[in-house]
Amino acid sequence: MFLRIMKKGILGLGLLMLTLSCSEYQKLLKNKETAPKYTAAEELYNEGKEEDSNKKLRKALRLLEQIEPEFRGKPQGERLVFLLADTYYQLEDYYNSPFQFERFIQLYPNSQKAEEASFKSAASYYYRSPRYDLDQTDTNKGIEELQTYLNKYPEGEFNEAANEMATELRIKLEKKAYEIAKQYHHTEYYKAAIASFNNFIADYPGSPFREAAYYYRFDSAYKLAINSYQVLMEERLKEAKEFYKSYKKYYPEGEYIPQLEDSLSEIDKRLQNF
Repeated sequence: MFLRIMKKGILGLGLLMLTLSCSEYQKLLKNKETAPKYTAAEELYNEGKEEDSNKKLRKALRLLEQIEPEFRGKPQGERLVFLLADTYYQLEDYYNSPFQFERFIQLYPNSQKAEEASFKSAASYYYRSPRYDLDQTDTNKGIEELQTYLNKYPEGEFNEAANEMATELRIKLEKKAYEIAKQYHHTEYYKAAIASFNNFIADYPGSPFREAAYYYRFDSAYKLAINSYQVLMEERLKEAKEFYKSYKKYYPEGEYIPQLEDSLSEIDKRLQNF
């Protein structure tokens, strides 16, 4: 019984403190003085980051949005503009954060926080990048912005993270191009598949999908050839054989060798008839 009463008392005290806290915050929002809002916003921002509390960060954001215009041109303005941008970033609002970081850089290009703002602006586009099979506008923008950061700060604090992000985004673009070509192959549009794999191989020389692209290019040419009219078959079989040689040149012990060898036997057998 005593423990139950204690628990109820603690719960009641917690609710009372929360009510008072909310009440004080609402009064603060209506207060016309900027100094207490500045102090509270910074405290809520710091606590929100430290505790990973979106609730506190959202409270900080409301205060920052209120007072930031009041401090433009004043010494505290630089700090407030950065806090506003970073609060959006910490809340994972990656549609507002790059705009705010870009504004900060424009207003304070020589700030000690300019490098961090540049990186986080670029990183916002990285986080906005969708699945590979969707529109890749943000992916391209992310690569562009991350490269801008790396060029501007070649020895920068965030270089390792920026390089990893840029690489991941490039691979996403490669995967999209590869999957488009592969879809042509699977739906038996072999001419389109060959053209797409040719473009892929030319455009992405270091891609992790490169070996598979060489194989499916060959397989598309092989299947196109064996399903052709007799008048077209010889030329297409020879083209497929050239693609086989290209694969073997770059991947002499590649994972697709068994399939290639089986198809090559069929190609040679058919070529003997011409």
